[in-house]
Amino acid sequence: MTPTFPSTPQSTAQALRQSLRRGAQRLLHNPMTVAGLLVVVALMLVALFAPLIATHNPLEQDLAQALQAPSSAHWFGTDEYGRDVFSRLVQGSRISLYIIALVTVIVGPVGLAVGSISGYFGGWVDNLFMRVTDIFISFPSLVLALAFVAALGPGLDHAVIAIALTAWPPIARLARAETLSLRNADYVVAAQLQGASSARILLRYIAPMLLSSVVVRLTMNMASVILTAAGLGFLGLGAQPPMPEWGAMISSGRRYMMECWWLVATPGAAIMLVSLAFNLLGDGLRDVLDPRNE
Repeated sequence: MTPTFPSTPQSTAQALRQSLRRGAQRLLHNPMTVAGLLVVVALMLVALFAPLIATHNPLEQDLAQALQAPSSAHWFGTDEYGRDVFSRLVQGSRISLYIIALVTVIVGPVGLAVGSISGYFGGWVDNLFMRVTDIFISFPSLVLALAFVAALGPGLDHAVIAIALTAWPPIARLARAETLSLRNADYVVAAQLQGASSARILLRYIAPMLLSSVVVRLTMNMASVILTAAGLGFLGLGAQPPMPEWGAMISSGRRYMMECWWLVATPGAAIMLVSLAFNLLGDGLRDVLDPRNE
């Protein structure tokens, strides 16, 4: 009989590298996912190097150049104050990523904690958490965000808080459903028999198993976060002038959209492209991280 030896750190690292390699191959095998990934990476690079990419100062006004059509001097034209639309679009990518990052940092841990605790303990804890979640889900996200911003006041940070308050319930419902299927797993029962506390079981055995599903859901939620942020900016409740937020750019340009189409078309196209990219990337991550695809 051949003796068995515990896995070494080298074998564990090798298995991890092989798993990552297989995941990357599956991710890159889908051309739509690759397209979404390229757009997201391009958005990050544009936001990172925005001062170098922008051809003009996005806040500088030149009324003599107001409402100029796209040209070699102004690639996407100018707005009603003579500001370069391309430069404002590039600078606005930073605001979009700022909103996405903060909302994700808030929503991910909150949704994961509420869902896992609710699914693991069940009973009155589950009823309490899920009824609160149902209340939030029963309202359209934009309407609920408008209510929170109206209470907090206009502003970018208040818009982030409002969007985060409306975006965590789907994460919580997903984490709860996954926890219900894991709480009676053999390794969880074994940990309970060994005297592990509920907090240890949640943090060490259940939460890591939920991360893949939560990451996929967060990625796909980024599209709705961008749309909600743009909606708040369009209504004047998000980023305040003169900040070049994409929704606010559409709002200020809608008065001239019949004659100066570029004021609305370019930020609208940016919102559509980035939202679509995050959806495509989320679909690809779901295919990679779903254990049923192994």
